[in-house]
Amino acid sequence: MTQTAQTTRRITHRTRGSQHGFIRRMVSPGDLGESMKPFIFLDFVHGHVEPGAGFGWHPHSGIATLTYSLNADAAYEDTAGQKGRVEATGLEWMRAGGGTWHQGFIHPREETVTSFQLWVALPPGVEDGPPEGVYVPPGQVPQVGNVRVLLGEYGAQRNPITTPSSINYLDVALGAGETWTYSPPAGHDVAWAFVYRGRARVAGESITGELVVFEDGPGDVTLEAAEASRVLFGSAAKHAHRLVLGTYSVHTNRESLARGEARIREVRDELRRAGRV
Repeated sequence: MTQTAQTTRRITHRTRGSQHGFIRRMVSPGDLGESMKPFIFLDFVHGHVEPGAGFGWHPHSGIATLTYSLNADAAYEDTAGQKGRVEATGLEWMRAGGGTWHQGFIHPREETVTSFQLWVALPPGVEDGPPEGVYVPPGQVPQVGNVRVLLGEYGAQRNPITTPSSINYLDVALGAGETWTYSPPAGHDVAWAFVYRGRARVAGESITGELVVFEDGPGDVTLEAAEASRVLFGSAAKHAHRLVLGTYSVHTNRESLARGEARIREVRDELRRAGRV
């Protein structure tokens, strides 16, 4: 059935995030993450970053992270035994599961770095599972016209990363005057867009430098670029579980959180015995 104008989603939230050094935190589990789950956290880096800046060893459990940079390489290492370098426009997926540690450092290719880190909430079972790291080089990130498929699928292309639930995460490039309409898959009640470059009309509202969240439910979303623009876009089946927060972790219940934090301490002790932290 063809969708009509009445099924176009409305915007329910708009945010410019909060600045923390060279990072702008657009979403966190304690604010819009509750409305956007399984998308529960998004950091946006846009500015000068010293070569080698980043984050030393730190833990997570109960979530997965996806790191994506337009113009910086990322050196990574995790306690699952993987170590290497993701080139600019490639992807680093780290599923923490029941508890892991990792570190990452930024190596800019340009003066102004533009990059993102997304957190995804994991469902029961997966949140206590083994950690996993998947590193996708630039040439293996699917592209459909003006859309890069960072997670999930779009058109006839599917990203090689296996997600724990039905998730699409896209980077959309629009020229001035171009229009893009997205029809989410069935069951994708959650949808959001972040106009991180340029200016566009989103669901009829002028947006620049803001992240917007759409009402839950079915319906199309249309972007109309007033000028050359880049937009991150996400849609997913709703994460139907609580967000139980720890210092470095997000789980669906307190028992799972306690197991994740205990595993984090075990891995920390292993790193200390090895003289790594």
